[in-house]
Amino acid sequence: MIKYEIIIWWSKEDDCYLAEVTELPGCMADGDTLAEVTAAIEESMQLWIEVNQERGLPIPEPKGRLMYA
Repeated sequence: MIKYEIIIWWSKEDDCYLAEVTELPGCMADGDTLAEVTAAIEESMQLWIEVNQERGLPIPEPKGRLMYA
């Protein structure tokens, strides 16, 4: 498992859960259940990292928990 902070919330507008990894710009996923969105964001993080490695782009180190909200 990759140790980046994942923010998950319910989107009334989209009628599903959304997840975002702010440390990996553009890394987002959705799902009808918490289990689905969790699996989807884990896959999205993996793909984000693989694509950026292939392109020779830097992969940020996980910063850990937000100190504010």
